[in-house]
Amino acid sequence: MNDKPVKKTDLMSEAERNAYHAEKMKKKQEARNKILATKTEERGLLIVHTGKGKGKSTAAFGMVFRAIGHGMKVGVVQFVKGAWDTGERDVLLKFPELVTINAMGEGFTWDVQDRQRDLAAARAAWEQAKLLIADPAYKLVLLDELNICLRYDYLPLEEVVAFLKDKPADKHVIVTGRNAKDELIEIADLVTEMTEIKHHFRAGVKAQAGIEF
Repeated sequence: MNDKPVKKTDLMSEAERNAYHAEKMKKKQEARNKILATKTEERGLLIVHTGKGKGKSTAAFGMVFRAIGHGMKVGVVQFVKGAWDTGERDVLLKFPELVTINAMGEGFTWDVQDRQRDLAAARAAWEQAKLLIADPAYKLVLLDELNICLRYDYLPLEEVVAFLKDKPADKHVIVTGRNAKDELIEIADLVTEMTEIKHHFRAGVKAQAGIEF
């Protein structure tokens, strides 16, 4: 016995279904346009990509490429992955007039195994980040894996939060890395948490060019 409820459209002819769909989409469009009409403010955003799932930096670099497509000047500071050769960096180096890349990390802290080197690298990267954010020529600045430095207390959280909170009003700043601090999330305009559902690493697949780097 089939107890599946009969939908309204199941009783319609194809022409009636097309007309019903058109009317339904028209109402959705009207409702959406009404909502969009109330969104009039334009300003720089503080964006945070965090979570244990893959894709935080990937999504951020997607926004970098989008900004470049609009002719916007972009600054990138890599707090951890500076020692890595990545596809993103190779592409961005082809746009020297629009992108400044500062690959200042030396690898993950478990690779370096030297806290003082980590502290020095984090400080140098942060000082460069502040210069880029303060420079009016740059419209978007990506602080890749800054959250890792904050997680391990390589930089004073209060200093970073205070500076980002008072960033230029028209500047977009993206911060990536898992375990974003609550204080950073609090001042952010947009926060996305990447949730891992399934990962190929668990099946023994190694990091591969074009996918992980």
